[in-house]
Amino acid sequence: MTPRNLISYTRSILAPPIFTCSSLSSLQFPNTINLVLSIFRDRILLSHHFFIFSSSCETCPESCCRRGALCPSRLKTTCMDHQSSSVIQPTSSPRYRGSHATDSQGDAEVAKGTMTVENRGRQGCCERVVINISGLRFETQLKTFNQFPDTLLGDPRKRMRYFDPLRNEYFFDRNRPSFDAILYYYQSGGRIRRPVNVPIDIFSEEIRFYQLGEEAMEKFREDEGFIKEEERVLPKNGFQKQVWLLFEYPESSGPARGIAIVSVLVILISIVIFCMETLPEFRDEREQATVAPAVNGTAPYVPSPFTDPFFVIETLCIIWFSFELLVRFFGCPSKTSFSKNIMNIIDIVAIIPYFITLGTELAERQTNSGQQAMSLAILRVIRLVRVFRIFKLSRHSKGLQILGQTLKASMRELGLLIFFLFIGVILFSSAVYFAEADDPSSSFSSIPDAFWWAVVTMTTVGYGDMHPVTIGGKIVGSLCAIAGVLTIALPVPVIVSNFNYFYHRETDGEEQPQYLNTGKLRKSRSGSTISKSDYMEIQEAVNNSNKDFQEENLKTANCTLTQSVFLCLFTDVLGNYKGDGLG
Repeated sequence: MTPRNLISYTRSILAPPIFTCSSLSSLQFPNTINLVLSIFRDRILLSHHFFIFSSSCETCPESCCRRGALCPSRLKTTCMDHQSSSVIQPTSSPRYRGSHATDSQGDAEVAKGTMTVENRGRQGCCERVVINISGLRFETQLKTFNQFPDTLLGDPRKRMRYFDPLRNEYFFDRNRPSFDAILYYYQSGGRIRRPVNVPIDIFSEEIRFYQLGEEAMEKFREDEGFIKEEERVLPKNGFQKQVWLLFEYPESSGPARGIAIVSVLVILISIVIFCMETLPEFRDEREQATVAPAVNGTAPYVPSPFTDPFFVIETLCIIWFSFELLVRFFGCPSKTSFSKNIMNIIDIVAIIPYFITLGTELAERQTNSGQQAMSLAILRVIRLVRVFRIFKLSRHSKGLQILGQTLKASMRELGLLIFFLFIGVILFSSAVYFAEADDPSSSFSSIPDAFWWAVVTMTTVGYGDMHPVTIGGKIVGSLCAIAGVLTIALPVPVIVSNFNYFYHRETDGEEQPQYLNTGKLRKSRSGSTISKSDYMEIQEAVNNSNKDFQEENLKTANCTLTQSVFLCLFTDVLGNYKGDGLG
């Protein structure tokens, strides 16, 4: 069959055609071809090798449905076992020399019934459809696919591209094992599950090819453990939106990456300065300059903190942190959500100590030394909060985010670990104290003093500052070490498993975005039985067709398809009956 004939056929019907052998004699063929087809018809009847393009009904009580004939309930005829309405009628001539005018009227009625079936075919509860996946045939009812009309198999116009009229089936050159799950998706009403022998990327591509939609892809992603991408709420104002993307999402553009790099460098510089200012050489110089004694009765010299290089660098870092925080606050889409975010709270906590220190330094100039000593102790505690700036790196580090997610998911296991350690510390510290009580050289003066030894021993650190000296104490120490190994080993694998889960979920989500994209589905040309240009013509013809036009051209389309099926056997029939004067 040529593509043009297929286009004409598509304009007439939207479902596979239904033919009966008795309707062939009504077609307008030359006399010789009419006679050949008549001979071939009865020959097939006798040998039981004729394939009728129809669908059987499981619920039909007549035996004709089980033998492949047309269903009486669909054609409004009786079973082929009754002589009054046989679907295939033998010719009246003993050697096929008689006229076929007797059968023409009955065949016309059958053809008319076929048109009625075609118009009602989509509503038939028992109409079957055959799907060929790379040679593996699947058969199901048409109503199964009709549950999802927006998919490739559920839309008649979409699946028509893959219809093979010669075999009366839909052919797809796709992955075989995946179609079991695809068909189950239709049969179960929307449940999707990847077969164990199909890789994730291949099955994702099959979901996209069959156009199961975004909901099916999301179910598949959740079942495989992938991160469900959170919807990014953006400001409505254009300028505000650009500012928010620039400072909040480094992957959005090149300038955003540059700002993220600058932010990371400033954080690292701040942490380095925080550590270096505690070195003895820098600390001694600052303390000596601050507490300079009075000379000749004059007041002690108190240097200005603004001349300290560490203070200057710290000031520059705080200026950047404050600028970044304020810009992100005024550019955020929701001020309430911004204030509740844990990372933003860390940013505020990392900035506040600087301003408290600055206010305290300025106030010290007008107070006495006793108040200065107290304020110095307060400053040391406040400066300790600056160490939380290291958590600002988690905004730009996937590894820290994975670690935080792991700890959050493993809170129950961590609590169980601490509970086990607490019980072990109480038991073994008490045991080692009483085991070493009679030895005057023992290091365990009390049970609370033995807590440190029990913790160090159970965690297998073995610091060595405290150790038992008696035989009983050494036995207790051995049991404490063994119990510590077992106690820690039990919940740790669960924590490691959680870490591996979050780690692979992040990495797999980055490596396979092209397979898990739930956006627009691209069309695939694999498995098509016609060219793309012919397919576009068919689509246009289907879209412009209507019911009246289908009924008008149904018989013409049936003739075209019948010619393509039987003319290929014309030579063989002529050879077999050449001796009867047919040559």
